[in-house]
Amino acid sequence: MMSNIQALKQKFGLVGNDPRFCRALEIAMQVAITDVTVLVAGESGTGKEVIPQIIHQFSPRKHKEYIAINCGAIPEGTVDSELFGHEKGAFTGAVEGRKGYFAVADGGTLFLDEVAELPLTTQVRLLRVLETGEFMKVGSSKVEKTNVRIVAASHKNLIQEVEKGKFREDLYYRLNTVPIYLPALRERSEDIALLFRKFAADFSQKYRMPIVQLDADAVVFLQEQHFPGNIRQLRNLVEQITVLETERQISQEILEKYLPTHLPIVVLPYAEHEPKQGLDMLHIQKKIQDLQKEVQDIKQFLLHLGQGISQKVSMPLAIAQEEENLSLGYEDKEQNQKEQVLNALKKYKGKRKEASEALGISERTLYRKIKEFGLEDWLK
Repeated sequence: MMSNIQALKQKFGLVGNDPRFCRALEIAMQVAITDVTVLVAGESGTGKEVIPQIIHQFSPRKHKEYIAINCGAIPEGTVDSELFGHEKGAFTGAVEGRKGYFAVADGGTLFLDEVAELPLTTQVRLLRVLETGEFMKVGSSKVEKTNVRIVAASHKNLIQEVEKGKFREDLYYRLNTVPIYLPALRERSEDIALLFRKFAADFSQKYRMPIVQLDADAVVFLQEQHFPGNIRQLRNLVEQITVLETERQISQEILEKYLPTHLPIVVLPYAEHEPKQGLDMLHIQKKIQDLQKEVQDIKQFLLHLGQGISQKVSMPLAIAQEEENLSLGYEDKEQNQKEQVLNALKKYKGKRKEASEALGISERTLYRKIKEFGLEDWLK
């Protein structure tokens, strides 16, 4: 199966080795040969649209129509007409009849993206199609049949939408026959450098410019970002850097210019004379998480100091910036820390991720320590 997954990635231009990402691709291939309904879940920008494409291409329906529909982009007043068609004169402006997507995609696959945005009345129609294959055009009493494979997706939590009364429970369970989850980019941080390299190569070719590359510190910095826009946001970031940046070797300092630490300030048009205000909740949330991690590191460090200095690799280190403020008064503190870092690097053969986990600190903190103590030669 692993060789099949690698071939699939090459066919669709996919990048990443995260187990959850690979599992999603594996499930898509497994269900493709069936007609089972699939519900793809994941945040916006995670690439949910590739799953129905894989399912269609590996299914017996691959020579029939594949239609992708963004349900949130269709006006509520016309969504039934778009999906199921309408008869001439069914409503004002219906000067002639038309087929809907369910009729056009007969025998093929229909991808309903952002399915949570469908009105409740349309959800009833959709449920009927899923259960019986039957539907009626708007303005018609004639029952028509269709044989369509449905793949749906949503970035919203549909269970919560059901609880709010915004999504039918029976439709949820009918769509969720086989769930496929695509992890957020922050959940597959080890893939970030691979994705950056792939996008950099793509945009280098597209714009005929030298390729941009990340240095080691920049990789760690990117892996610690929240990326609310996920892969789409990373792709846009690489495109901006490729076009606008004069340097081709990208450092953390360069990345910080393109990854602002706050949200754009929003000013209402009728209040231009008032002071500008903006919310920065994502930044605040990230800072709180960082501070909680640093506080935990410091607590662990002080705990071990109270028990006596140990040479075990598992002793957590204090954050470099915090050390100067703590003023602990131990002259051998830096030497002990250097030995701890060195022992971890030796034990894990220069693998920074494993060493940082053993030390109980972030990978970025470990990298700062490595540079501070001059241990770069131990990196793998």
